[in-house]
Amino acid sequence: MNNTFLATISWRRLGLLAATAFCILQAAVIGGQSIGAWVLHHQANDKVYERILLDSFYLDIGNDALSTSVNEKDVLNYINNLNADLHNNNLPVRVISIQGVENTDALAVTFNSLLTKSFSSSEQSVTIRLANLPLTHYLTFSPTSLLFAMLLGLISYRSKRQEKNTTVAKKVNKPLTPKLIINLEDKLLINSVDNKTVNLQNKPFCFYAALVQYCIQHPDTPLSHHQDIPSELTALCNKVFGRLIELGHTKRKRPDFNANLEKTLSEIRSALDELFCDQPAVKEKYYPPRAQGEGSRSKQHSFALRNLKATDIEITHT
Repeated sequence: MNNTFLATISWRRLGLLAATAFCILQAAVIGGQSIGAWVLHHQANDKVYERILLDSFYLDIGNDALSTSVNEKDVLNYINNLNADLHNNNLPVRVISIQGVENTDALAVTFNSLLTKSFSSSEQSVTIRLANLPLTHYLTFSPTSLLFAMLLGLISYRSKRQEKNTTVAKKVNKPLTPKLIINLEDKLLINSVDNKTVNLQNKPFCFYAALVQYCIQHPDTPLSHHQDIPSELTALCNKVFGRLIELGHTKRKRPDFNANLEKTLSEIRSALDELFCDQPAVKEKYYPPRAQGEGSRSKQHSFALRNLKATDIEITHT
């Protein structure tokens, strides 16, 4: 009987010890998951906020100073595209609305934690509503979750270290992927391969900065030098010019971007010839095509940049 009693006590102690250890480990796991989820949300929200902040320069969200209204179709299309990118990257955030333009489809049942952010420029104030997954979505009760979380933390740490080392190496070495950088702060076109720079006059610079953005948004829309440019392209040109005014590059009134279009395109081509003199194959995607033929055939010519993608350019203005 004594042996049975001792055996019962031992099993009870073992059970109590196992239960205590499980509770401690599970509490640590839950705490770690909660902190990790909060950090993940914070980083994801900051990424979306910064993305919209940068894209707002070309997004038609209205202008208080100019008394222009929000282009709801353009903003809604941007929200849908951005949410698709967030879904593909498994980020726990969705954009619900920008400047009052709301996408009701974005708010799934699981995304029920709402957040409102805003930023202001010299011309307008922009309000953004985001939705996050609730923190309880990340809580699990697996006894192996702590080990798994530690393994993920180690992999993540090593990945971050490798990414940091790669970033440092890229700063030292020349970029391998060609990219055109449009620097509004210094009003420069920059070749990312050899860091070569060229400067343009205000009008062709504004026109080209707007043209690349317009062609990315409207890849199949032709642009003829025999017709006035589309109103969307004109609006982008005016926005770039307004930014140059803010940066102190000019105090003149906005030019007529339809006037002397051939001269404007010629100045842009000359600048790109100089910028990509050593990479003619790279230049093609950035180069407004010249008219082929004479007379009626040339009237069918389009100077649109058909093969340009968003990853081919980088626009900096801060």
